[in-house]
Amino acid sequence: MTTQFDPLDLIMLVDDDDTTNFVNKRLLTKLGVAKEILVKKNGAEALEYLQKSNQDGVTYPDLIFLDIKMPVMDGFSFLDEYHALNLSQDGSMIILMLTSSASFYDLERLKGYTSVKKHFSKALTESDIKEIMADYYQKH
Repeated sequence: MTTQFDPLDLIMLVDDDDTTNFVNKRLLTKLGVAKEILVKKNGAEALEYLQKSNQDGVTYPDLIFLDIKMPVMDGFSFLDEYHALNLSQDGSMIILMLTSSASFYDLERLKGYTSVKKHFSKALTESDIKEIMADYYQKH
């Protein structure tokens, strides 16, 4: 596969489902889209990492795949805190939502978050990844 993009420095998967994380991480690795793929099990863990990266020079993700429904802190609570804490830095990080059961209510609610570019059904497919890379990271 010839790529028209440079690998991202870091992709973060935020999902409580180990199987989904395994499948998504394996696909992302196979496609070579990121130098590093980090898995966090809920929104609270992801926020903690983002806050540290703001202070300690830890790599800030280029892309986050965020599950909607998780224990501890779900995707919507994560987004609310993310914006409240002003963690968007320069606004270049892209957040994409992952869901296994997208309700109309959830999809309507997502429209209120400008940082969320799109939602995808679990698990990601090769065509999803190619579309994402072409839409957001293709070299011009």
